[in-house]
Amino acid sequence: MSDKDLVFRTARELVLLMVTRQVSAREVLEAHIDQIERVNKKVNAVVTFVPDHARKMAARADAAIARGERLGPLHGLPVLHKDLAATKGIRTTQGSVIYEDDVPTCNTLVVQRLIDAGAVTMGKTNTPEFGTGSQTYNRVFGATTNPYDTRMTCGGSSGGAAVALACLMAPIADGSDMAGSLRNPASFCNVVGLRPSVARVPAWPSPQPHFTLGTYGAMARTVGDVALQMQVIARPDHRAALNAPVIDFTQPLECGVAGTRVAWSTRLGDLPVDERITETLAPAVQVLEDLGCHVDEREPDFSGADEAFSILRAAYYRQSFKKFHDERPKDLGDETTWEIERGLELTVDDLGRAELLRSQVHDRMYAFFGHHRFLIAPVTQVPPFDVREHWPKWVAGVKQTYYREWMRICSRVTLPGLPAISVPFGFTDEGHPTGLQIIGRQGDDLGVLRMAAAVEAATGAWRRHPRIAL
Repeated sequence: MSDKDLVFRTARELVLLMVTRQVSAREVLEAHIDQIERVNKKVNAVVTFVPDHARKMAARADAAIARGERLGPLHGLPVLHKDLAATKGIRTTQGSVIYEDDVPTCNTLVVQRLIDAGAVTMGKTNTPEFGTGSQTYNRVFGATTNPYDTRMTCGGSSGGAAVALACLMAPIADGSDMAGSLRNPASFCNVVGLRPSVARVPAWPSPQPHFTLGTYGAMARTVGDVALQMQVIARPDHRAALNAPVIDFTQPLECGVAGTRVAWSTRLGDLPVDERITETLAPAVQVLEDLGCHVDEREPDFSGADEAFSILRAAYYRQSFKKFHDERPKDLGDETTWEIERGLELTVDDLGRAELLRSQVHDRMYAFFGHHRFLIAPVTQVPPFDVREHWPKWVAGVKQTYYREWMRICSRVTLPGLPAISVPFGFTDEGHPTGLQIIGRQGDDLGVLRMAAAVEAATGAWRRHPRIAL
């Protein structure tokens, strides 16, 4: 098979080809290395590249097959890790000049699980400083651009991962999500990004092990490939403070969704949404009805969600990064500094109010999902914007007053810990991708994947690759 053929294959197809000896892990790896060397300079998605390390891992996979063994579900599969995730012996900058030369001595749990399942580490993907915001740029590596239009942003904070996938540089990539960091870049880059339910993917090591807003998750070009990755990373670990029950992600996704009652929301309550988004996603109702779903147009009540999320996030930043604010303030970006300073202003009463509001949102969403299996909405409130702009100052004529205000259509979902996926759906008139956000009940990650797989099959939008990658 040619290198071109291999990079277009899905992760599941590649694993099957390797374990049946139709192609070697080294051949699959070299095809993706060639793609990175050819395309990455145009988009700046892969920021630390370790091809020699990857070749040793691929050789290990081929040696296992020669012995009649399979390393695991991801046997020989090339993977890229987000630069927030610690990788043993491989530089991990977190997008910060403070960690510019940091080389961890151990892998974070998600990375280790991917490797143990047979994946081949090729390097690290770009992220904003400490994953702050949905525009992937930092002072260490610069900006990552959108592969469908390099004048535009790719989103973030898992922006490098989304771009690498869209550009066929890797079949799977890991990422993380607090305010939309798996979903936003997936939407902007026409790939799939799943934010799992709270504790579905355990976090270890973690500076705040009981923190529930942030989570690791999976990215790929197809829903099936996301499920393949979840099969590996989503199981309990005794070292993690929070764990969720095991789900068998090997179950079929193509189960049909006829008869499912879903709620269709264009604004996730009362948020401003750019008309280019609403126009591009308008056919979604018909697509869902054609799949046999019962669709109710209904806006959920997220009152108090924005305030609660902001307080809890600021408290996290205060605890995690106050030391840098005190000792190296000039080495912090504006957005990180803003969050820390909001955290320094918090009182005990603020924290108590945030928890009360979160409980109220949780209760309302519990009742909401008593009537609807899924809530379906846009992923982003705007299409990809100018890569030179740190964040959009206006959305649908409404002024945005802080750097992540335009991300509330994702962060509202984060607060009650709901599983949510961004699945490719269509393109604006300018040719910019948009995604559909499918939100499920707490714990129903497999159901979310099945609904996403049905939408994916109905639209086929994921097959439209950026010209820059071809």
